[in-house]
Amino acid sequence: MADEQGLTPRAQDFSAWYNEVVLRAELADYSPVRGCMVIRPYGYGIWENMQRALDGMFKATGHQNAYFPLFIPMSFLEREKEHVEGFAPEVAVVTHAGGKELEEPLVIRPTSETIIYAMFAKWVQSYRDLPLLINQWANVVRWELRTRLFLRTAEFLWQEGHTAHASEAEAEEETLRMLGVYREFMDDWMAMPPVLGRKTESEKFAGALRTYSCEALMQDNKALQAATSHNLGQNFARQFELKYQTVTGGEDYAWNTSWGASTRLVGGLVMTHGDDVGLVVPPQLAPIQVVIVPIYRSEEERTQTLGAADQVAAALRAQQVRVHVDARDTVKPGAKYFEWERKGVPLRLEIGPKDLERGQVMAVRRRELEGLARKEPLPMDAVATLVPQRLGEFQRALLEAARRRREENSYRGIESYDRFREIVEGPGGFIYAGWCGSAACEAKVKEETKATIRCLPFEEFRTPEAPTRCLVCGGEAKHEAVWDRAY
Repeated sequence: MADEQGLTPRAQDFSAWYNEVVLRAELADYSPVRGCMVIRPYGYGIWENMQRALDGMFKATGHQNAYFPLFIPMSFLEREKEHVEGFAPEVAVVTHAGGKELEEPLVIRPTSETIIYAMFAKWVQSYRDLPLLINQWANVVRWELRTRLFLRTAEFLWQEGHTAHASEAEAEEETLRMLGVYREFMDDWMAMPPVLGRKTESEKFAGALRTYSCEALMQDNKALQAATSHNLGQNFARQFELKYQTVTGGEDYAWNTSWGASTRLVGGLVMTHGDDVGLVVPPQLAPIQVVIVPIYRSEEERTQTLGAADQVAAALRAQQVRVHVDARDTVKPGAKYFEWERKGVPLRLEIGPKDLERGQVMAVRRRELEGLARKEPLPMDAVATLVPQRLGEFQRALLEAARRRREENSYRGIESYDRFREIVEGPGGFIYAGWCGSAACEAKVKEETKATIRCLPFEEFRTPEAPTRCLVCGGEAKHEAVWDRAY
C-alpha cells in the first residue's frame, strides 16, 4: 500500500499506481452506480482540450456535428446480424417507461450505426447528396463487467464519425484519412505515438468490411487500442435501405464508414507519460500549462512577489498560455510544488525576493527529459517569449521519449513460439512476427498467452526483412503481425 504522500511505484504494481494517479490528480472518481465514473473538472479539462483539437481537425476535413438519440429501437440493432451478435453481451435495454411496459424494448446506445443510417436513408436520394460527412459527440453505454476508470467503464464519452459515399474507393479513402487524423492528434497533441494497421477478421468491428486502428504502447508494455476507423461497406446501407440515384440514373446502396475515439484517451495519456510522482500532462492538452508560485516570508515580500506573479501571468495569457497563480496563504510553497507536480502541470515558475532582485523567475519542468534541464532561470522581461518556447520543447521531448520507449520495447524477427511466450509473460511489448492468416493460430496464441494481434501494421511500421514463417505453426507467413496483451 502507498503511504499518504507517495504513490505505489509503477514497477511494483502498475495497476495500483494508475488508479492512485487518476484519483489523487483529481481526474475522476468512482460513481455510486457500479462501473460508472464521475469525471472531475481537472480530468474533464483535459478531455475538453482533446475535444477542441479533434473537433477542429474533423471540421477541417469537411465534417459537421449532429446529435442522434440515446435510445435505439431493438429492431434496428437486430437488422444487422453480425452487429447485434458483437454487441449483445454489452447492451443495456429499457423495457419499461412512464409506468408501462414498452411495446418494443429500447437499447441504450452502445454505438449509433443503426439509428444514424436509418436517418441517412431519409436524407440521401441522389449522388448529389454524397458524400455525407457527420460526427457526433455523445455518451455511450456498454455494460462492462470489469471496469477501470477511463479505460473501461459502463458509460463513457466519445465521438463517433459516420459517413456515406458513392463508392467503395471513396469510403476506403475516408476510412484511412480519419485514421491519419487520429495519428496526427496522438503524435502532435498527446505525444503518444501509435502504430497503425488493419485489424484481423476476428478483431474487426462487428459488421465492418475492414477495421483499422491506432495501437499505443503503455509504460507497462501493454497495448492500448486508442482509436479505430471502419470501412463498413454496404452492410448497414442494405439493412436500412440507404440508396441513392447514380450519375447514370441507376440505383445503388451507399458505402459507409464509422470512426471513433473516447475518454480512454485520458487513461492512455496517464499511462504514457506519468511517473512515480504522479501525472504528466503534455502542454498541448494541459488545462494549466504554467503554474506560478510566489515565495515570501513577510507581508512586504508577499505584495512584491504576488504583484510580479500577476504581471507575468498577464504577459503569458496575452500569448495564449493557460496559466494559474497559486496565491494560497494556507499552503507552503513545498506543498504547492508537490500538488502541482502530482497533477502534472508542465511548467512551474517560482518567484521569490531573490528572483526579483535578479530580474528573473525560476522555471521548473515537470520532468527531466533528454536534452532539457529540470530547472533554469528565465529573465523576467523575456518570460512571455521564452515560456511558449519551453512548452514546445517539452511537448516535443515527451513525444520523442515515448517513441524511443516504444521502439526499445518492440521485438522484431521473433520466430520461436517459446521466445514469444517468454516476452509476453515477461517484459511484454510489441512483438512483430509472421502469421499464416489462420484463425486457429490466432486463437491458440490468445488462449495460451492472452496476447492478441493488435494489428497488421502498415508498411512504414513493418520490419525491413519481412518474416517468412508463421510464429505459431511454422507455415508460410502471409502477414507480419504486431502481438501484445492489451487493455
